[in-house]
Amino acid sequence: MKTNLTIQIKRLAYAVCIGMFLVVLNGALVTKTESGLGCGTDWPLCNGKFVPAYTIESMVEYSHRAVTGVVGLMVLAVFVMVWRHMKEKRDAFMYASSILFFTIVQAIMGALAVVYTQNAAVMALHFGFSLLAFASSFLLAAAMRRYAGELDESVQRGTKPPSSNSSHAFVTETFRYGIWLTLLYTYIVVYLGAFVRHTESSGGCMGWPLCNGEVIPDLSGGTLIVFMHRVAALLLFILVAWVAHIAYYHYKHIPEIRSCGVWSLVLCAGQVLSGALVVFTITDENFLLFSSLLHTVFICGQFSLLCHMSIRAWQWRDQRQGIPSDSSKQHVI
Repeated sequence: MKTNLTIQIKRLAYAVCIGMFLVVLNGALVTKTESGLGCGTDWPLCNGKFVPAYTIESMVEYSHRAVTGVVGLMVLAVFVMVWRHMKEKRDAFMYASSILFFTIVQAIMGALAVVYTQNAAVMALHFGFSLLAFASSFLLAAAMRRYAGELDESVQRGTKPPSSNSSHAFVTETFRYGIWLTLLYTYIVVYLGAFVRHTESSGGCMGWPLCNGEVIPDLSGGTLIVFMHRVAALLLFILVAWVAHIAYYHYKHIPEIRSCGVWSLVLCAGQVLSGALVVFTITDENFLLFSSLLHTVFICGQFSLLCHMSIRAWQWRDQRQGIPSDSSKQHVI
């Protein structure tokens, strides 16, 4: 019975994760097609109607609202199920609570953005909350996958579900803080990118990797905003490369941390290259829409994976009780 219930929650968590991903992509589509006011200043109705008139802007905006509404109900359902049946799993309950909280916040911010004109800084924050909601759903899906796997293994063996972390596997404090710093800095870079989008400054730097043919361009207006984002993205890539290097060469005894490090670098590289593609396609509206959405996909993937890596590194923190002193000195970085 417990196994079936865990599997059901896992499947619902998967569905919520996919749904939140669609919400983020839909939101990016609304921004790139400038459909934010496709329903006028009415909310939750669209131009005073439940079913809006058929225009591209209104359909894009209304579809975003519809998808968000459906996913919101799914979020509420998974929260209730985790709260009722898996409250003892503190991480799963925390993830479910985070999804619900950030979903409510982003919905309120979205409604305020429609009814009241918001500045670019607030709209960029709206994307940030959407990203946090998706990352939380990713963490819940990963946690439920792990718990379902452990429970299934224990049923087959006829034993108690094992602990998620080996007592002999740990992540050092220095590296753990390094991952958290990288995660925080990633969020700042993402916010800068969203600020570029909402201030319509993408054309401030034509060409890549140079900005308007110069290493350091005239720093004013949109050029300054885009140039700051590019420099921040370069520093992020270096930071992620460092994390990936340490994870790959010093944490072979924890395959999950090692694979997270490698994939975070791959996704960060994809984020950089898709950002370059945005620059190269800026004069073609059709290709620009594709490249912008692709850029958003890499952002979601990298940020969520770093969130997962940060949490798992904390769960694998150094707890040396019962660990021989010689083994506790291995893999220290």
